[in-house]
Amino acid sequence: MIIWQNLTAQQQQQLLARPAIADNQQLSAGVEDIITQVKTQGDRALFSLTEKFDGISLSTLKVSPAQITQAKKALSTERLAAINTAYEQIKSFHQAQQPQDVVVETRPGVVCTLTSQAIESVGLYIPAGSAPLPSTVLMLGVPAKLADCARKVLVCPPDKNGQLADEVLVAADLCGIEEIYTLGGAQAIAALAYGTQTIAPVCKVFGPGNRYVTEAKKQLSQQVPGFAIDMPAGPSEVLVIADGNSNPAFVAADLLSQAEHGPDSQVVLVTDSKALIAEVEQALTQQLAQLSRRDIAEQALSQSRLILTDNLTTAVQVSNQYAPEHLIIQTENPKALLAGIRNAGSVFLGAYTPESAGDYASGTNHVLPTYGYSKVCSSLSLADFYRRFTVQEITKAGLAGLAPCITELTDAEGLDGHKRAVTIRLEPEKAQDIAQNQAPAADISKQGGSNE
Repeated sequence: MIIWQNLTAQQQQQLLARPAIADNQQLSAGVEDIITQVKTQGDRALFSLTEKFDGISLSTLKVSPAQITQAKKALSTERLAAINTAYEQIKSFHQAQQPQDVVVETRPGVVCTLTSQAIESVGLYIPAGSAPLPSTVLMLGVPAKLADCARKVLVCPPDKNGQLADEVLVAADLCGIEEIYTLGGAQAIAALAYGTQTIAPVCKVFGPGNRYVTEAKKQLSQQVPGFAIDMPAGPSEVLVIADGNSNPAFVAADLLSQAEHGPDSQVVLVTDSKALIAEVEQALTQQLAQLSRRDIAEQALSQSRLILTDNLTTAVQVSNQYAPEHLIIQTENPKALLAGIRNAGSVFLGAYTPESAGDYASGTNHVLPTYGYSKVCSSLSLADFYRRFTVQEITKAGLAGLAPCITELTDAEGLDGHKRAVTIRLEPEKAQDIAQNQAPAADISKQGGSNE
């Protein structure tokens, strides 16, 4: 237990630091080397790096239609039904986010429009690591399908047999993804950015991953013109705000649900109840022993924080400073705290809203900003699969009305060319009148000359 008020401001900042961002220099150099290999060697680098990091010697990268058919046959009726239910839930929430054009006549004769167009090609990164994540396929694949992106490319690290999980393949097929590759890590992001002999490059890449994937996304977004990333998403994290009325077993379960993601995950409890912390610690020990991934969760718990504050107002302030990926508010009146929340990827209110619901089937997206980026980044939504652009159309009268404003400002900025682009459009009538007044004399001259 850590008493927040007993810490200096510097100690508070250090307490909320992410453990996974240590050793940045070595990480950056390692990822840079991987990117260079993929850029210069293409497929050869992909096969070599897959063998090095995944321990698998592949003969091909692309998943065949036959493999997808076999995956459908291999899954139980119950598993297929669960994937379909989650698909429909996610589709329902994201379909309601369809963008609408905004058309505004800002003044007579001046019409401005904001419109949206699907990104042409998208790459969907699906982590695997110690467990396959078909839920992430749905979180990325459903909005990509709803946006009608012309090309959807899925990459996922192979298992020890060089295969992708049946659930991943079935979910991808459900989302209409036709390009699927057994490829993961920083090399997969590099392939999506630069392209290789087998994989054509994409415009934007989506999906969470470990710190190597996150670093690759960051570097490549700065190196490759026209290549974008969704957000800097890395190891999972959760912060729970609780009070003396919270169920300690529920709180412990929520913390462990994130801790089992990976050894670099981080879980934080912030409460105004000293008694609750003791009860949660006991519940963590009991529940940890029951987890199949207890070794992983135990490593993550070594980086956990159980923080005691004087009151819930301070607990909210701690949460805002940490800016968690997932924020669970399990207090007597959780909605009362919601207005004070400024920084969180996704918020879960009440005792019966576990983060697991958002991970799988409530309908919201589980691809969220980590590392404190929820201060400036939003959770993934349908809008991320579109590019927005503006259109304007101005009549002659509309331009005449705007001209005094434009020319005054161009004079202020000393941009004569900008001014001339406006004034020249309003001068032709005067020039035409002059030409017409001179026309008869010119015609007589031409006519007399032709008679000679």
